[in-house]
Amino acid sequence: MAGNSDPLTPRAKIAVTAGKAVAAASRAAGRGSGSVIGGRVALKLDPDLLARLAQHLDVTLVSATNGKTTTTRLIAEALRAAGPVVSNALGANMPAGITSALAGGSDARFGVIEVDEKYLAGVARDTDPKCIALLNLSRDQLDRAAETRMLAENWREGLAGSKAVIVANADDPLVVWAASSSPNVIWVAAGQMWKDDAWSCPSCGGVMQRPGDDWFCGECGFRRPTPSWALSGDHVLDPHGSAWPIHLQLPGRANKANAASSAAVAAVFGVPPQVALERMYQVQAVAGRYDVVQFQGRDLRLLLAKNPAGWLETFSLIDQPPAPVILSVNARGADGTDTSWLWDVDYTRLSGHPIFVLGDRKLDLAVRLEVANQQFQVCDTVDQAVQLCPPGRIEVIANYTAFQDLRRRVGN
Repeated sequence: MAGNSDPLTPRAKIAVTAGKAVAAASRAAGRGSGSVIGGRVALKLDPDLLARLAQHLDVTLVSATNGKTTTTRLIAEALRAAGPVVSNALGANMPAGITSALAGGSDARFGVIEVDEKYLAGVARDTDPKCIALLNLSRDQLDRAAETRMLAENWREGLAGSKAVIVANADDPLVVWAASSSPNVIWVAAGQMWKDDAWSCPSCGGVMQRPGDDWFCGECGFRRPTPSWALSGDHVLDPHGSAWPIHLQLPGRANKANAASSAAVAAVFGVPPQVALERMYQVQAVAGRYDVVQFQGRDLRLLLAKNPAGWLETFSLIDQPPAPVILSVNARGADGTDTSWLWDVDYTRLSGHPIFVLGDRKLDLAVRLEVANQQFQVCDTVDQAVQLCPPGRIEVIANYTAFQDLRRRVGN
């Protein structure tokens, strides 16, 4: 825990040094940040390294299908009010990437760590977190991610009896069921726009009743807990009923929800909501997401959306027609190779916008748009799409590897 500055064992020091050297070599070769390969090498040399690196930190873990990277950034900014923070800010969220990030934070007091949903239980075992934020669970990477209830069950079993304070979204039944095995939960009413993964009760399989913002199972009585924190319009309501204004440079309702959960986490560490929310204003973009870049004399706003829930939230950010929209979809390993999720997205929300379609799976997307009666043009490159776009800021929505491709091309 914080204050306990046990030096690393000789073996751990060798592992850290070797990992940093491999990461540096990988960067020099132009193969990305090197954090994952560096972490893998370090863990090979010392399998207990993650636990050793975390032992002097007050650790917060952040997991969800959508919003992990952004929420991790917001919490890290808030906690810097109380001391130095180490974080895997670039989103390398499996054990190797997390190990790499922590190896660079020897003087930190807090560790704020984004964790891939499938690895949460194991990373929680290794890092002895003081706080775990659980935001949402929805369908994603259909070819390899477990069905959402299985993920929730994995969380529920892995976190049972955890000493951590769990900050959990009261509006997502899967998250509530997963968190309910823990003795110390702070419930946040963060909202849930996408409900299509939560119509059956995760506890008994019964049909979920969803009147208004409430939810309950009519068969076993599993129901929405009473939240102590809540997102209310442009404010966060704290457990005392005080309303604190949210000032973010990041757009949209989903990011206000992320800020509400982040304020609840910050309070666990003694940072008051006003201070936490003011510090969150510093975050302008997160690993390129929400950045507005200039390309071929046009303004492009880059938006990442990886699954139906993410696309639904992202569509709500787009101004009224006629803002032009570029959509790009790939189906490489990091995206999940199954594109059937495109059929779960309501593309009629883009009616009236000129739409341009890119990416490895542009024809899959074109078929989906055709069925939704949308007007669109298929393009080979972002350069071609931008040249065809009518005036106005261009909204660019892409899934994971398509987003990375676009960032490389437009120089972000």
